[in-house]
This record gives sequence, C-alpha cells and structure tokens, in this order.
Amino acid sequence: MLFRSVKAVCILPLTLEYASEDLRANKDVVLAAVGQKACALKFASEELREDREFVLKAVQQNGRALRFASDNLEEDREVVMEAVQQDGRALKYASEELRANKDVVLEAVQQDGRALQYASEELRANKDVVLAAVGQNAWALEFASKEFQDDREFVQAAVRQNGLALQFASEELKGDREVVIEAVKQNGDALRYASEKLRGDREVVMEAVQQDGRALKYASNNLKGDREFVLEAVKQNRWALTYAS
Repeated sequence: MLFRSVKAVCILPLTLEYASEDLRANKDVVLAAVGQKACALKFASEELREDREFVLKAVQQNGRALRFASDNLEEDREVVMEAVQQDGRALKYASEELRANKDVVLEAVQQDGRALQYASEELRANKDVVLAAVGQNAWALEFASKEFQDDREFVQAAVRQNGLALQFASEELKGDREVVIEAVKQNGDALRYASEKLRGDREVVMEAVQQDGRALKYASNNLKGDREFVLEAVKQNRWALTYAS
C-alpha cells in the first residue's frame, strides 16, 4: 500500500492534497512528492513542516520547498543554506535577516545569479555578491544597484565574465568602446546591446564576428555588405551568411 502511495505521488505529487492524514504525515510519501513538486510540502502534516530534520531533507531535494516550511525554519541558517544550494531562488523564502547574510546570499547567487533580486538592498550593492551573480547569470546585473550599472570598472569586469551583461549597463556604457569590445570578445552576441554608433564600428564588429559569426546580424547595414566582414563572419559560422546584405 505504501509503495503504491509513493508511486502515485511521484507521478502526480499534488494528489498529496487529497491523501489521508496518515499519508500526509508519512515522511517517505511526502519526500517523494516534494522531489517532484516543491509545493507538495504545503499539504504535508503540520508536524512534518515543523520537523527540522525532515525539512532539511525536503529542501535538499527541492530548495523551493522552503516556502512551505514553518516560519521558524525559514529563519534557520542551515536549512536555508541547504535550500539555496539546491535552488538559488529559494532565497526568496528565507527570512529578511538571512537575505541580508552575505554567506547565504553568495551561496544562492552562485547557484542561480537571478537570486540576487531577493537579496537585501545592501547586498545588491556589494561588489563581491554582484560579480558572483553576474558571473553565473548575466541577467543578474538587472537586479544590481544602479550604481553598478553606471560603474565603468565594474561593468567591464562583469562583461569579461559574461558579455551579455552589457544588456543591463547604462546607456552611456553601451556606447563606451572599450566596454563593448570587452563584451563582444567574451560573447559576440553582446553586439546587439551596443549603441548604434558602435554597431557600425569596424573594430568592434570584427571582434564580435570573430567570436560568433552570427553577430553580423547586429552590425550596421554598411558592414553587413562589407566583403571582409562577411568572410570573417562566415569563417566562424557558416550560417552568418544569412545576415549579409
């Protein structure tokens, strides 16, 4: 009977909502359900949601199960650490105090850079944290303080790790030749976020198409029709010919 219950919640984890009280208090059944769907923990018995040892196992399987743990466990550093190591965005469900804890937030953003959006305002302005987040996911720069999006030295460091971080730089830095060159050297596709002027700059576009020939798509019309650039782009990726004019 227990085997069939475990098998059922593995296939349809939300059936736990309609299970008997005994099954909703059964650790094996609930863990099987949580492994498939974090919100299954919502239907576990109150006793299990307050059981520290059990919740530790649950968040190791699915970090976002933290959302349905008891409030006091969302304040538990070890439980939250386990959750964000499994899924960085579980940081969203941690206590305010732990979202302001640098060690916890670093673990979260190293697992998923987008977790930066749930960090405290102070840590979204911390260089170590933001660089770690952007290095994991370029889109994390979107959640950094505006100060960093305007900071030339920081944006250069960020685009060296992930050129696509250029998307969230200030307009001024999208028009900064050195910054854009750093970005397209790392990822040619970053050319799409450069200023119009730089998308017509021979050196910038050459760096971009040498890294990814398909970046020709974002070059100015003049350069799309320039034989030298088209040949260089096609040499890197034959499909780049699609973007020649």
